[in-house]
Amino acid sequence: MTDATLANTPARPVSTWTGWGQWLALITMTLDHGVRYLAPDAWGLEWIGASLGRIAFPLFAGMVAWHGLFNTRNPLRYARRILVIGLVAQLPFMLMPRASDALLLNVCFTLALGLAAVAWYQRWNIRWSAGSLPRWQRVGEPLLMLSAWFLAGNWVEYGHAGLLLVPAFTLAIAGLAQTGETRRERLVPVAGTLPLLAVAGLMNSSAMAKSFTVATCLGVLLLAAGAHAAIPRIPWPMPRRLWLAWYPAHFTAIAALLLIVGQAAWP
Repeated sequence: MTDATLANTPARPVSTWTGWGQWLALITMTLDHGVRYLAPDAWGLEWIGASLGRIAFPLFAGMVAWHGLFNTRNPLRYARRILVIGLVAQLPFMLMPRASDALLLNVCFTLALGLAAVAWYQRWNIRWSAGSLPRWQRVGEPLLMLSAWFLAGNWVEYGHAGLLLVPAFTLAIAGLAQTGETRRERLVPVAGTLPLLAVAGLMNSSAMAKSFTVATCLGVLLLAAGAHAAIPRIPWPMPRRLWLAWYPAHFTAIAALLLIVGQAAWP
């Protein structure tokens, strides 16, 4: 991440689009999980997970990056709140049937760790620019973060690519939200979107799933480039308690249904 994009945080843009994004993310996530864990294979609904279901994670990641940049003074505290939701949801998440019995941490851990990495970089970059970093920390801290990314990627949902999505969104959104007059000032933010699109392209296996993931990322980038100003306020804003409780609650409901039919995977 460059000094120009994250050291100088752009002016706060309109965030009304996130009200629509919350509903879309929850609906597509719930559809994905409902089809994956509850629908019989004979129904032939796998296409939902490979299409609409691939909207949720990049949309969540884009909103986390957006709020981390513009709507919170303490991204690390915001990451801790996401982590608490993940901790509450982990037990019902572990009851979902999977091909492997290995421990897997749910997507809230992926989002929280990605945002924590952004918060670390911002603080590290400020100290680097001020010349207050000891010599060993200039290289040692990035190496520790790289090692943490390598290890954590084996334990979280969406793996190593998923951990990179919030940092890549942060880089891209911060650049696009800044205005430039020269050609170079306009091209640098465009170049900053390339890591995000590369990460999005590495996620998922099928061409359809990749297409929906990349398309969702492009939609958030379009909003960051100025389209956010044209999005009206949602007439039915999501209640805060519903937003915070839905992730663990919907897994609890699915786990209860699976337990009734004897298909839950006990941890």
